[in-house]
Amino acid sequence: MTIKELQSLLFEYEDKKYGDFSAKLIPDIPREKFIGIRSPEYKNILKRIKDDPVIPEFLKTLPHKYHEENCLHVQLINRIKDFDECVCELEKFMPYIDNWAVNDGVNPACFKKHRAELIGKVQGWISSEATYTRRCGMKLLMSNYLDEDFKAEYLDLPADLRSNEYYVNMMTAWLFAEALTKQWDSAVKFIETHRLDFWTHNKTIQKACESFRVPEERKEYLKSLRVKI
Repeated sequence: MTIKELQSLLFEYEDKKYGDFSAKLIPDIPREKFIGIRSPEYKNILKRIKDDPVIPEFLKTLPHKYHEENCLHVQLINRIKDFDECVCELEKFMPYIDNWAVNDGVNPACFKKHRAELIGKVQGWISSEATYTRRCGMKLLMSNYLDEDFKAEYLDLPADLRSNEYYVNMMTAWLFAEALTKQWDSAVKFIETHRLDFWTHNKTIQKACESFRVPEERKEYLKSLRVKI
C-alpha cells in the first residue's frame, strides 16, 4: 500500500455530516482538512493496515494533509510496544499536533509499564512553550500519575505555569479537576492556596463540581473558594 492508497482507504469511511460536526468542534482547522471519520471506524482501519509496510512510511510523512490522518497517526503511536521507540515517535509528531482532539487521543499503552522513566519526559513536555506539547504532557500526567503512582509534587509544575493559551489553561483545569476526584487531600491544597491563575482556578472548580465523582459536601466547599475576577 502507498500513502495515496492509504488516503483512499480513509475516504472509504467518509461521513460528510460528521466532518461538518467535527469542524465545528475544532474551529481552528479549515473544513477542507476533515474527511469525517467516526472514532469507532479507526479500529477497522487499523485492522486493514496491520503490518503493512506503509505504516513506517506514513509515520515519517509529516505534516499530514487531513485531520483524520493525524488521528490515525496517534492510534499507531498508541500501539507501539517498545517504550523508547514510542517516545521517539511521539516527539517527532508533537510539533504537528494542531488541535485538542488529536492531542487528547495520545495515550500509549506501553507508558503504563514505564512510568518511572516517563515522568521526566512528561515534565519536559509540560515545560515546553509549544501549546500542544504542553497540553500533551499534562494529558499524559493526568492519565498516568493520579492513581497508584501519584506524588503531590507532580502537580507543582502545571500549577505554577502561566499561559495565555486557552487550550493549555483548559487542560490545566481538567488535570486539577481530575486530581480533586482522585487525590483530594493533595489537590485541594492547590485550590485553597490559589496556586493556579484565577481563570483556571475557577474553571477547575466548575469542572470538579460537574463531576459525579465529587461528593456534594466537597462541591459546596469548592464553590466557597471561587474567586471574583
